[in-house]
Amino acid sequence: MKQRVAVWASVLLFLGSWSLASGQGAKQSQDVKQQSATATATQVQEQNVQEYIELLRSDVRQQKSQIMGAVMQLDVEQAATFWPIYSEYDAELTKLNDERVANIQEYSRTYEQMTDAKADELIQHALNFHKQRSDLLAKYYARVKASLGAIQAARFLQIEDQLLMIIDLQIASSLPIVAQGS
Repeated sequence: MKQRVAVWASVLLFLGSWSLASGQGAKQSQDVKQQSATATATQVQEQNVQEYIELLRSDVRQQKSQIMGAVMQLDVEQAATFWPIYSEYDAELTKLNDERVANIQEYSRTYEQMTDAKADELIQHALNFHKQRSDLLAKYYARVKASLGAIQAARFLQIEDQLLMIIDLQIASSLPIVAQGS
């Protein structure tokens, strides 16, 4: 029971620190807006894109690994098997995230001149990203399952999926909705 409390305390600490960091990022964004009343919407959007990139590139991966390690509850032998697989997964996920970042940058670049064709292109890229990420999770679920069994593989998938949802929500909540008639 103590171990579960410690694990969930770690998760809550992660979420709290992430929320705090998000709040600081939002405060910094507000300060920039107040200091430069003449900043154009494009400049603000470019700054937001940089913040999204920071989110994707920051120590979220390290924090994810710490949470993963705490919740997985692996013994030494299992850890020796799991972490190299997880590292390979994380490397592939990072490549996918590069595509996501490029799509977000393109969205920011074309936001004010959005056309039906561009909106469709961007959404198709986003849908493709989610499909590829889902396929990647399935691939690594199978690898963990083959190496450590279905229970540990299910735990890996649940934890990773929950963490990815948190990241997705953070990014989605920061992106402006496409304006009507842009």
